[in-house]
Amino acid sequence: MRMRFLDALLGRTKPVPPNLDQLFALPAAALNLQAATGYAPTGVGAVCFKAAEGGGFSALQGEVDQLLALDNGKYSSQVDSYGFTWLVRQTTAEDTAGLVTDLHSVNSALVDDGFGSALLCTLVAFSNGTKSLGLVYLYKQGTWYPFAPTGPDRRDNTVELQIRSVVTDDLRIEPDLARWFPVYGAPGL
Repeated sequence: MRMRFLDALLGRTKPVPPNLDQLFALPAAALNLQAATGYAPTGVGAVCFKAAEGGGFSALQGEVDQLLALDNGKYSSQVDSYGFTWLVRQTTAEDTAGLVTDLHSVNSALVDDGFGSALLCTLVAFSNGTKSLGLVYLYKQGTWYPFAPTGPDRRDNTVELQIRSVVTDDLRIEPDLARWFPVYGAPGL
């Protein structure tokens, strides 16, 4: 009780508990996004995490290896230039629901095995034929945001804000734009 009082007094807030079921809102959002903007799912999605060093990392790496062994290469893995690991799943562009189910399974497996703190985000890739777009789920916030890269270190904020307005009724959008961090080089983008 005393800690809650101090937290309130000092302006500390409890983090929103992640709700992985938010991922299942994506197929409806994808339909609305495609109808309104022409951005269609590419069939590529990924779960991003940062593995710490030590015994926890070894256990996490074992869990990742088990996931990668599922269904004869259903998943692949890549490490980006910042040291984040991406577990990548590719389906047909029409199977957004299946892609989301698989990404949910990866997230859930890592959480169930005690690695929820290592999860950063889940990304689903879209394209309008010439430009890429990612819808990014922030695990620790329980919210989504659009990311529209235009080059190695550039993004199109105008497109991101337009996409936000299209999907805001379908997805819980991250209200703090400072948390819309760039994911340059993410799988599918």
